[in-house]
Amino acid sequence: MARGFESKSVESQQEEAQRVKTVRPPMSEAERARQSRKAGLELALAQTQAEMAAACKAAHREMLKMRLEAIQARIRDL
Repeated sequence: MARGFESKSVESQQEEAQRVKTVRPPMSEAERARQSRKAGLELALAQTQAEMAAACKAAHREMLKMRLEAIQARIRDL
C-alpha cells in the first residue's frame, strides 16, 4: 500500500517539475552569458575559499584574500 502512495507522490513531483519548466520564460543571450559568468565566478570563489583554508603561509593567505575580494567585487558588478 505504501508503494502506491509513493508512486503517486513521485508522479505529482514530476508533474510539478514539468509545469515549472514550461512556465519559466526563455532567457536572452545576454542573460545566459551573465549567468554563465556568475556561475564561473562562484566556482572560482569556492576554490579560493578552499585554498585559503589550506594555506599555511601568511603571504599566500593575503594573496588569496585579495583574490577573494576581487572575485566578490566582480560578482557584485554583474
